[in-house]
Amino acid sequence: MLYEKTGVTIYNKKKATPGYTMFSPANQPAGTFLIDMEGNVVKHWKHDEPPGNHFYLKPDGNLFGSTRTPEHQLGLPAKGGRIKEIDWDGKVLWEYVDHFQHHDCRQLSNGNVVYVGWELLSKKAQKRVKGGHEGSEHADGIYGDFIREIDRSGKTVWDWHVEKDQEIEKYPLCPLCDRREMAHANTIVPLVNGDYLISQRTNHLIGHISRRTKKFKWVMCDWVLGHQHDVQYLKNGNVLVFANGTHAPWHGPQEGSRVFEINPRTKKIVWEYKGSPPHTFQSTIISGVQPLWTGNYLVCEGIWGRIFEITPEGEIVWNYVSPYAIKAPVSPPGGTNNIFRAYRYADTSPEIGGRLPRLGGAKRRPASKKKPAAKSKR
Repeated sequence: MLYEKTGVTIYNKKKATPGYTMFSPANQPAGTFLIDMEGNVVKHWKHDEPPGNHFYLKPDGNLFGSTRTPEHQLGLPAKGGRIKEIDWDGKVLWEYVDHFQHHDCRQLSNGNVVYVGWELLSKKAQKRVKGGHEGSEHADGIYGDFIREIDRSGKTVWDWHVEKDQEIEKYPLCPLCDRREMAHANTIVPLVNGDYLISQRTNHLIGHISRRTKKFKWVMCDWVLGHQHDVQYLKNGNVLVFANGTHAPWHGPQEGSRVFEINPRTKKIVWEYKGSPPHTFQSTIISGVQPLWTGNYLVCEGIWGRIFEITPEGEIVWNYVSPYAIKAPVSPPGGTNNIFRAYRYADTSPEIGGRLPRLGGAKRRPASKKKPAAKSKR
């Protein structure tokens, strides 16, 4: 957390990446916003229901994401249920309902859609779940995740299930977590070869799933990830992830969150970002990071509704705090302004498609100038 007011509080025009930033305030029907570098709203899509976490722009300029349906409320966090594609003017072009969809959904290049959802594990599978607080199961038992890929008609063309396809005993729940879920998938990334990259929060796991075998080609299960979010591959083949810091070995009131770049072959952290001092950057839940075309990074410190841009050296060159807050059962006096994830689009990008004015600012940095903000001792 690093702010005293809402809106744009830091803007280094020479170093910040020019573009438009998208976010959807969580737990409220405020909609999805696109803002310029000064924090002005340049586009607003209204939703009839709160967002099912995030929306993003497709290359054709259409909005894609999910909203939260009132049906089948399980009391588990980050419910969605209604997946939508919406055009620039707000018209719903396509919709699919699965009340058990949660956290993430993406559209593939062939038009198919992939999402994660909940399903109740069988009694036999529930007995295989290790870890977590004993006696803390959901009233129904233990829910597991599934991944489902559907075509535009809603037909399932590929699926994956924790119960059938994951070695449950091999990846136990964090001992400090409850046993309501196995294992709280919060990110699903479609890869060009048809495989998938997934993040499972409650067992500190990120992994690459083979489409053909439905097994992990690569997996890292390590509490240094701190119940992570928003895992993704970088162009150099490394993995970028937002390490929340919850229950991590370095976690504590003064330690904050991290952004890690990880070499998947060695599983070593080759670059990291942390606050200065560390406690000024801390989000125990939600959150994400986007590598930008200039070499900078856009970070969403979700619990505080804060979106900021850093250079590879860790300098903050743009900082925005969402003014959209809502009262919650447990929230600060001004309410909570959570944001699950945020995206920036270049003014010349196909997503913007010439619909908004051109902006000035930083240019692409040569790759040779990238320097790590701090090297891990691991």
